[in-house]
Amino acid sequence: MLTIDEDVLPEDFALHQNYPNPFNPTTQIQYDLPEDQFVNIVIYDVMGRNIRNLMNVNQTAGYHVIRWDARNDMGEGVAAGMYIYTIQAGEFNASKKMVLLK
Repeated sequence: MLTIDEDVLPEDFALHQNYPNPFNPTTQIQYDLPEDQFVNIVIYDVMGRNIRNLMNVNQTAGYHVIRWDARNDMGEGVAAGMYIYTIQAGEFNASKKMVLLK
């Protein structure tokens, strides 16, 4: 019999590749927190302009997923192209690329 321990926490901080990628109209970003932490997730365009602040809150340790709907902070749809998403959680920083197709 297979049992799952739901109290298992990630061993390390991690930022995973978004899924699906390329995407249209939404994508999911998964990240892992081995401890409670203040989390900041931001989407940038390839010119380095801040497109969307997805998250800026304290979160509990665990496996997390956030969805992006290809809109900027003003609620406007963004152009097709490559975007960079970043996470900062304590001393952990990471970024990955994703592609929006239209």
